[in-house]
Amino acid sequence: MQAETYKSPLHKMVRTSDTDLWNDSCSIQELTYAIEHGAAGATSNPVIVGEVLGKEMHLWKDRIKEIISEMPAADEDQVTWKVVEEISIKAAELLIPVFDREQGKKGRLSIQTDPRYYRDAERIVEQAVYFDSLAPNIIVKIPVTKAGVAAIEEATYRGVSINATVCFCVPQALAVAEAVERGLQRREKENKDISRMGPVCTIMVGRLDDWLKVVANRDHIVTEPNFLEWAGVAAMKKAYGIYRQRGYRLRLLSAATRNHMHWSEFIGGDVVVTLTHEWQVRFNACDVAVIPRIDQPVRTEIIDGLSQKFTDFRRAYEENGMTVEEFDGFGPNVRTLRQFISGYQSLVAAIREFMLPNPDSKS
Repeated sequence: MQAETYKSPLHKMVRTSDTDLWNDSCSIQELTYAIEHGAAGATSNPVIVGEVLGKEMHLWKDRIKEIISEMPAADEDQVTWKVVEEISIKAAELLIPVFDREQGKKGRLSIQTDPRYYRDAERIVEQAVYFDSLAPNIIVKIPVTKAGVAAIEEATYRGVSINATVCFCVPQALAVAEAVERGLQRREKENKDISRMGPVCTIMVGRLDDWLKVVANRDHIVTEPNFLEWAGVAAMKKAYGIYRQRGYRLRLLSAATRNHMHWSEFIGGDVVVTLTHEWQVRFNACDVAVIPRIDQPVRTEIIDGLSQKFTDFRRAYEENGMTVEEFDGFGPNVRTLRQFISGYQSLVAAIREFMLPNPDSKS
């Protein structure tokens, strides 16, 4: 039998292991490239949609004008969300073949709930249920705040496949898993179908690293510089081991790549690695060996070094490091929510340029 040839390291990963690749964008051009190299999903959020419009405005400017015309009484938020929906639906169409082949477990496009709702479980659930109706292969991103955990359970119960976001650590990942399990169990008790649901929990590994670097500079902490590149990897591997031990019915997903370890250290796991187009191109041209590393533990001296000097690493790494009530105030949560809300506001501002074009500039 002739040995299979692989287009790239990422293609080899998805063909030789349980590890899946998602495209960290809903850009049509970038998602097409990712699918060619084995991607089985994609994601979006307000920041990403704004970036897509920056790159592919030629594909959307006429449609944005049409939407504004079709919704004469709509406010800026309503028009903005309509644009987000249509961009997401278009990307979701590209993933339908994977979705059908994998019977709903893969081939999904993430669309994020309004980041301004991070304290309101009811509004999150209402929007999640609506987004779920947009296409058969939608997966809905819900932030892992106190309200978000409650929303995750309720949305799961209502049949929505969730993608937990704004999540950086082991306690958050476990709270998500328990909430999903409660939602699934409630559905099962009522004989409701769960066979095509495919929930995931994101750990934004690079953003945990980012936060500890902020803390090191803020608090004048000196540590081995390379230790700070391992915090997110350590949290992801710790959570993965607990997920397997307890048999949770959702997968972990790594995001916020900052170095090759945020890809290479998770190869071989039944997980998803979400990569931007730029990182995909870099990894597809790299010489990092595509071999299983998910079960290789992070060195003890790294865990000990981070634990001794960073309270927030202990909070992120230890199973009971934080309560659900403490999630909203965790540094990475606050920074990321602020960025997502700012990104949404920037997206609204971009749509405003179509609704209220500057009369002082030439048309």
